[in-house]
Amino acid sequence: MTRLHLNQSNSVRGVVPILSRIDLPILLALVILCGIGLGIQFSAGGEDVDQVWRQTIRISIAVLFMVGLTSISLETLRKYTPHLYTGSFLLLVLVLIIGTVGRGAQRWLDLGVISFQPAELMKIAVPMMVAWLLTRSQMFNRKLSFVVCGFLVLFPALLVYMQPDLGTAILIASVGGFAIFLGGLSWRWITSIGVVTLISFPLIWPLLHEYQRQRVITMFDPWKDPFGQGYHSVQSMIAIGSGGVYGKGWLNGSQSQLEFIPERSTDFVFSVFAEEFGLIGSVILVLVFLFLISRCFVIAYRSKSDFGRIVASSIAIMIFVHLFVNIGMVAGILPVVGIPLPIISYGGTSMVTVLAGIGIVMGVRHAKD
Repeated sequence: MTRLHLNQSNSVRGVVPILSRIDLPILLALVILCGIGLGIQFSAGGEDVDQVWRQTIRISIAVLFMVGLTSISLETLRKYTPHLYTGSFLLLVLVLIIGTVGRGAQRWLDLGVISFQPAELMKIAVPMMVAWLLTRSQMFNRKLSFVVCGFLVLFPALLVYMQPDLGTAILIASVGGFAIFLGGLSWRWITSIGVVTLISFPLIWPLLHEYQRQRVITMFDPWKDPFGQGYHSVQSMIAIGSGGVYGKGWLNGSQSQLEFIPERSTDFVFSVFAEEFGLIGSVILVLVFLFLISRCFVIAYRSKSDFGRIVASSIAIMIFVHLFVNIGMVAGILPVVGIPLPIISYGGTSMVTVLAGIGIVMGVRHAKD
């Protein structure tokens, strides 16, 4: 009895420190978002309980990653950052060689038991690598370190673009660029890069795939081809508009239930939500996301570690860019680029990436250095 009691006490003492590292405001936001996500998946999937169950399993796996990462010290994360970046980069190369092809894109690695998108790993690995390098500025001249960081961001973004996956490539470049900015890049450099990017756009345009150019063109007038290139945007905008202020009610969205909305469980799940819960529900959903993002920024601001500050801020920006691009995409103000709505969209790799990033942010909150 005494030995059993001691084992139980040790188990409790082992669990308590991990639970104490969970940030309650973030946890509250995640519970709300996961609940909304499962509810809207039930509706988008045509009241398919199996789909909800599969998504629940994915959430559970992602939560395990999140909790596990909260218990890893910031110094350990910093130590293994180059390994994470190198491993993720090699996986991207492997995707181009033996990756699974689906819908005209080669983005997945099939390991038999699971398949996943290595590009998702780069959303975290890139800003971590930038932070690792810039907080070790003694290794390089300061200006040279920014140039090296630029290549560390550019190379994986190009590999992802070659899959092709323009949306994720832009997201990786955006998050990596933000991490460089936080590392102390001057506004003079930022302005120069912005001007060069604008000037070089005519040169970039021919390098885009034909369907990518069509998506950009369609964004300006989706009604020109409502049953072809503009179908996704048109049906999505109809669904959002028909939701009105108060929405049609859960499970009562005509566009989603009659299956007019394409990819309604994944990229266009926000259209389903907006139709059923209207403007008020959509605003509340966005506010919950903004609360989560702002909490990540607060943790970054309070961090005593430059590495932790850059990483936590970059993860907050990653979630924000996901949110902004997805809603802009389904609302017709941005091209359709296949960026899911974080935590809400159906899928496992993106879910694990976002919650793993949040786990790192929680770890930054308890960092002592």
